[in-house]
Amino acid sequence: MLPKTAEYALRAVACMAGKPDHPMSADALAEQTRVPRRYLHKVLQDLVQASLVQSRPGPGGGYSLLTAADDTSLLDVINAVAPLERIRHCPLGLKSHTELCPLHKELDRAYAATEAAFARFTMGDLLRSNSDIIPLCESLTR
Repeated sequence: MLPKTAEYALRAVACMAGKPDHPMSADALAEQTRVPRRYLHKVLQDLVQASLVQSRPGPGGGYSLLTAADDTSLLDVINAVAPLERIRHCPLGLKSHTELCPLHKELDRAYAATEAAFARFTMGDLLRSNSDIIPLCESLTR
């Protein structure tokens, strides 16, 4: 359901959220999240442009979150790289459809519910999970 770009962004942000006081290099993020380095670079640029992540060059630099994990929803991350598209008008451009037909209305309701669920759940919620499985990033430790 989610584009690969959004999945990759969520992995990277989860990694950074797990180490808030330690900027991470793109190489370290790529290795830990198993996101291809070249693809990750584009994702990180989008996250920086969306003011979710900061980039600091030089020794001791790297990428880190600009906002606390509890203030960063999954929707924030997804919308930074691959915004969810709601259905506002007839996708077929039919002039007689002055409102959404039943099919597109129902699809949009599902998109709205997905959007709301992603907005409610933060990266902090993800990191506080009681699961023994570490979210999205193999080398994070609790």
